[in-house]
Amino acid sequence: MTRKKQPEPVDVVIVGAGAGGATAAKVLSEAGLKVVGLERGPWLKPEHASGDELKFLNRNFIWQDPKVKPRTYRPNDKVEAEITNFSATPQVVGGGTTHWGGMVPRMAESDFKLRSLHGDVPGASLVDWPISYDELEPYYTRVEWEFGTSGLAGANKWEAWRSRGYPTKPSPLSQIGRTFATAMSKLGHGTFPMPQGMVTEPYRGRQPFSENGFWQQYPDPGSGKSSTLISFIPDAVATGRYDLRPDSYVSEILVGKDGRATGVRYQDEDGDEFVQHAKAVIVCGGGIETPRLLLMSKSGLFPDGLGNGNGMVGKNATFHQYSFSVGLFDREVSDPLYGWAGHYMSLCSFDFYETDESRGHILGSLIFPSMIGHPVNWSFPGRPTWGQAAKDADRDFFNHSMKIGVLLHDLPVEDNRVDLDPNVKDAWGLPVARITHTPHSNDFAQERWQVAKNGEILEAAGAKKVIPVNMERITGNTSHELGTARMGNDPATSVVDRWCRSHEVPNLYVFDASFFPTATGINPALTIMANAWRCSDRILQVDRHGWSEN
Repeated sequence: MTRKKQPEPVDVVIVGAGAGGATAAKVLSEAGLKVVGLERGPWLKPEHASGDELKFLNRNFIWQDPKVKPRTYRPNDKVEAEITNFSATPQVVGGGTTHWGGMVPRMAESDFKLRSLHGDVPGASLVDWPISYDELEPYYTRVEWEFGTSGLAGANKWEAWRSRGYPTKPSPLSQIGRTFATAMSKLGHGTFPMPQGMVTEPYRGRQPFSENGFWQQYPDPGSGKSSTLISFIPDAVATGRYDLRPDSYVSEILVGKDGRATGVRYQDEDGDEFVQHAKAVIVCGGGIETPRLLLMSKSGLFPDGLGNGNGMVGKNATFHQYSFSVGLFDREVSDPLYGWAGHYMSLCSFDFYETDESRGHILGSLIFPSMIGHPVNWSFPGRPTWGQAAKDADRDFFNHSMKIGVLLHDLPVEDNRVDLDPNVKDAWGLPVARITHTPHSNDFAQERWQVAKNGEILEAAGAKKVIPVNMERITGNTSHELGTARMGNDPATSVVDRWCRSHEVPNLYVFDASFFPTATGINPALTIMANAWRCSDRILQVDRHGWSEN
């Protein structure tokens, strides 16, 4: 047997190879730094991808196995947490960008200054971001053009200024998109093409994705769907300075006597343990796994977890619950919608995004239409599950149904948090993440108002029956995990500074959505990537010159 050698020290070790980790790897390696990436999941190849619904939706092919990597949930700290697959997230090279729907609208200018706009909201921990849209805009543009996106600049009348349009045109409208546009226009509302992480025409050697509904939750066997797996990771690998190691489970961030990070401890797929030394550590495990890793990294200098001297690691968690209204159409009257044909989210609206307090709540969200599921997993409330009635439902409604969904712009609450479960361990014997969360009253008000409004739109579209599907609690059904390592200027109330560098550990960074001070009403991936690029530029220009040799 060949004894495995401990790896050589590098400039930077990055935990995670999703949106934030792969962006940082590309920027830093292309600038000449030696980078190691550690991803706890496998490195999928094109042959692993397909439209196999059972493989990807029913058999956890890219999702964490809840028996091996469980999580627990409780609504508050007065009840015992229960094991649940809360916020299941793809744990593969490419992270969430392998399964995502590719929605990449930019944050609104208002998203950066919610406390200034709304003041202190009782029960919430609302703050302003320590950065502005203007600071992030150049990086939004870089990502859109380097990553490969599609859209129509100027189509969203609510969008802030942009320095450049999109590299490829919008995807064609699906029948569901046309139905949504007609109903919105009838009600006096506007729509625009959904900005998407995809290329719709040949671009930098990539070919467009075939237009079909097997998109959300499926990896792309080609090159049309933009993911870090097929874009930023190959860019970084091509430098010869990025060593990406899949199936590597990081259990601890190590620190020296001076309180600086010295590297990480991890196991490879054979269970062999290694220490990867580095001059800096960037954590990109997601808004649940990142605080979990920080809290597990205890030492004499950091007895409550790394960077957690103020007790803020894991707090202010938000999760973007997805809720919707379902519309069922009369097949004898309405044309088929064919949800499986055409891109399933080709249109959207920001008309309900900004606050209108006459609705009875603050904040708002992007809304968009889609099909209500693929052939095996499609369903609607009350749908028969067997026999002739189930067959009739398939015939009558599968091609005559759609939904209009909302990404809840949930308020941060300090006690909504991620910590370590004292009783449950994963297959490696490590404490699992415990989520404690109860929605703020504004979350319920916002979600119910928007779901009802979506129902009105479906009625205007001609649906013969509308069924609202409201949340009872946060379930993490979007895999959007935000805010658990809050970015801010005040070390007493935040975990990382405006450059996403730990207040307590000067060479430790957090580049996933954990840094979000507040949630948004849109998908976070574009902002994660833009911010990772911004902070990586800062590392190159300033921070690396102060790193000590480890």
